[in-house]
Amino acid sequence: MRQGNLAGMAAAIAAQWRPLLLLTALVLSACGGGGPEPSSAPLFEDPPQVALGERLFLETRFSQFYAVNSPASVNQTLSTGDPAVATLVTTTGSLPGPFAGQAMNCRQCHLVDEKSGIAGGGNRTYSDFARRSVITDRGDGPAMTVRNSPALVNSTVPRANDFILHSDGEFTSATELARATLTGRMGGWLPNETALAIAHIARVIREDDGLGALAADGGGSYRAALSGTSPSLKLPAEFQLNVSTASDEQILDDVARLIAAYVESLLFVQNANGVNVSSPFDLFLARNNLPASPAFGESDLDYGRRLRAQIDALAAPQFVAADQLRRFQFHLQPFAFNEAELRGLRVFLREPADAAGLSEAERSAGGVGNCVACHAPPQFSDFGLHNTGVTQMEYDGIHGSGAFASLAVPSLSERADPAVARASLPHTTVHPDYQGRMRAIPVASDPGRIDLGSWNVFANTDFPNSQHALRNLLCGIAVSGETCAASTDEALLARSVATFKTPSLRDLGDSQPYMHDGQFDTLEATVSFYAQTAAMARAGSLRNADPRIANIAINAQDQSDLAAFLRALNEDYN
Repeated sequence: MRQGNLAGMAAAIAAQWRPLLLLTALVLSACGGGGPEPSSAPLFEDPPQVALGERLFLETRFSQFYAVNSPASVNQTLSTGDPAVATLVTTTGSLPGPFAGQAMNCRQCHLVDEKSGIAGGGNRTYSDFARRSVITDRGDGPAMTVRNSPALVNSTVPRANDFILHSDGEFTSATELARATLTGRMGGWLPNETALAIAHIARVIREDDGLGALAADGGGSYRAALSGTSPSLKLPAEFQLNVSTASDEQILDDVARLIAAYVESLLFVQNANGVNVSSPFDLFLARNNLPASPAFGESDLDYGRRLRAQIDALAAPQFVAADQLRRFQFHLQPFAFNEAELRGLRVFLREPADAAGLSEAERSAGGVGNCVACHAPPQFSDFGLHNTGVTQMEYDGIHGSGAFASLAVPSLSERADPAVARASLPHTTVHPDYQGRMRAIPVASDPGRIDLGSWNVFANTDFPNSQHALRNLLCGIAVSGETCAASTDEALLARSVATFKTPSLRDLGDSQPYMHDGQFDTLEATVSFYAQTAAMARAGSLRNADPRIANIAINAQDQSDLAAFLRALNEDYN
């Protein structure tokens, strides 16, 4: 895992180049347990492609701000840094930026422990502290992203359904995402500047002199590192590239593949069998001889149901008591899994007794979280698309109750009108003049601005790579009596309104504020939101509600217990 504590570039580099991946890291007593508990394992150095990918992840010279403000040499230090990186925006104020005086890089929005232990800061799992991340101001709109910066740890783990990245499924691989980030708005580049971005990135790679702080332990010059001739970093042949003969596009592709290799290495602690071992929940399973992962051929949902049955059958649960044997380093909570956490787990895993939906008795009694429907263990995500009401909650909070229900959303046939497409859909390199009013931050002064999630990407020919995955995922949103084959693009587009990808719930304590718009600061507020939108879904007042939402019935005690359980999914990641 990677260390941070970055306060300026010198500190950033000194701390960053301890690139060790911890396969297992618990040294715990077996006392009080009924079965084998996780044990420690040796540390291994990152593969060269991961180490170089991390260096590229930290590289600030790829940005548009650097290109414009350092024209003489790609090895030149900026005289004035990008204001966007001067500070880190938080929900309560701001903190000094770890790359102040420099320019934008991937790490600016995907932090680790740069601000660990600092008031107003804390540890991160490769996310930041803002509701919406700051980007370089180019005068083309709000100088912030549309959505909350997602945590990258475990973001690329294998899954049963189609692979998508970003909240709206815009990307189908980490390489594709890295390439678009480097050449897109996050790098400061406008949609009509893609060719300039590619040429500049290639220039940085070709002309890097290997004397910068990042290069000291990162293979020397990029030319040497990529060619495989660096004495300190032997890149595997499949990642090697002769930058003298390669095209600019080939250089960008190789850079993106290396960054993707780094992102794919960001994992929560697992043992040699791929079982998570580092949270209080994981230790509770081990102490009670409960299965920690699905059996061969078993889906995550079926595993969650099997786990629920075994937990309900526990006569004398062995709890994880807060004691001297295990303490959190990065969380201000006991390392514990006791009665409240167990009650929350049971609520989390409980579904309606009848597959047709909640009974009146269940609605009245509560205790049915139905969280497992979208957040099945062990990854606690189905990586699918769902509308849980987040968009409606934000939009109605700005424009008044019922505003989202009455908002006119273009159909597929209406969106085919060039004028409608130009106003509604996000800009791309194909259509740099698109205004993206339906992938925008909602504001009181303009009711037409809203973020409709995957609606912006599905059936949009500017995103050809995503269409197969999005079709399958949208088909997975259950609608009685309808098959995927019978679903037209028109029907699926209507179903896509305000749908977003399910995040993982592991280590939530290091990724707040929550939801794709950073709407909630606490787990309690987040859980309460689900109780509210479940009632709205049953009343028919939640537009395009995912069918699973109506099957949530949780009272005040359930909400408290669920928050306790979710905190038991925290672990020390650094």
